[in-house]
Amino acid sequence: MGKVAIVTDSNSGITQEEGKKLGIHILPMPFYINGELFYEDITLSQEEFYKKLAEDAEISTSQPSPGDVMDLWEELLKKYDEILYIPMSSGLSSSCDTAMGLAMEFEGKVRVVNNQRISVTQRQSVLDAIEMAEKGMSVQKIEEVLMREKLESSIYITVDTLKYLKKGGRITPAAAAIGTVLNLKPVLQIQGDKLDAFSKARGWKSAKKTMLDAMEKDLKERFAGEEVHLEAAYTCSAEEAQEWKAEIEARFPGYDVVMNPLSLSVSCHIGPGARAIACSRKIKL
Repeated sequence: MGKVAIVTDSNSGITQEEGKKLGIHILPMPFYINGELFYEDITLSQEEFYKKLAEDAEISTSQPSPGDVMDLWEELLKKYDEILYIPMSSGLSSSCDTAMGLAMEFEGKVRVVNNQRISVTQRQSVLDAIEMAEKGMSVQKIEEVLMREKLESSIYITVDTLKYLKKGGRITPAAAAIGTVLNLKPVLQIQGDKLDAFSKARGWKSAKKTMLDAMEKDLKERFAGEEVHLEAAYTCSAEEAQEWKAEIEARFPGYDVVMNPLSLSVSCHIGPGARAIACSRKIKL
C-alpha cells in the first residue's frame, strides 16, 4: 500500500500537538468573534474561547475555506500517495459536503469519510483509522469499515445554561425563561448526524442520572455482547470534569474512560458547564 496521510479537523478534539505525536494532520476550524477570524488551537485556545463566550462576544462557527483545504491536500500529496479525511458530521456542518466536492478534483487520491461523528466519537474514528493504516489496510477498506461503523456510537450531553440554546434558536425565549426558573437541564443526544432533544431533568443530579441510565441502556441493548470505548467530554472546569469522570467510572467499573474537552463548534451552541458521556463500538477487523 502507498503512503497514506490521515487528516481530520479540530472538531475531533485532537490538538495540533497531539496530531503531530499521532502522525496525522489537523485542519483547524475557523470562528468569527466580534467579526474577527480565529482558528481553533492555532489563534484561539479553549481558555480564550470561553473568556470571549463569558463576555457575550458575538461568536459564529464557520467552515474551512476551500482554498485552505485544497492547499493542505496538495501539500500532503507531495509526500503521500493518498489522503483519508475524517471531518465532523455532515449533519452538523456543511464542511463535510464541501470537502467531498473538493475531493472530486483530486482524481481519487482523496477520500472523505462522512461517518456522522463529532468530538470524542470522531476522535475514536481517527484512532481506528490510524490502527488500520498501521496494519497495512488500504484506504478503500479503511473507509468501508468507518462507514460500516458510523452509527455505532452515542453521545448524551447536558447543558448548564439554556442561554446558548435560546441564542441559537433551538429553544424559544419563553421556554428558556421557564426552564431557568424550574432549573430544567435538557439532555441532548447525538446518535447519527444531528444534535437532538432526548429528555429533560430537574437539576444536575437528575440530569447526570438520566445520561448514565441512557448509556447503561445502550450498553445492555444496542451494544449487548459488544465491546465499546467509553468516553466523556465537557465544557465545565477541569475539577468538575474529573468528578464527572469518577461518577462514570463508578457506574461502569472495568471501563477505561477517555475524557476530552468538547470541541468548540459544539461548545459554541451549548455554552460552558456542560457534561457529556459517549461510547463507540470497538471495530472488528
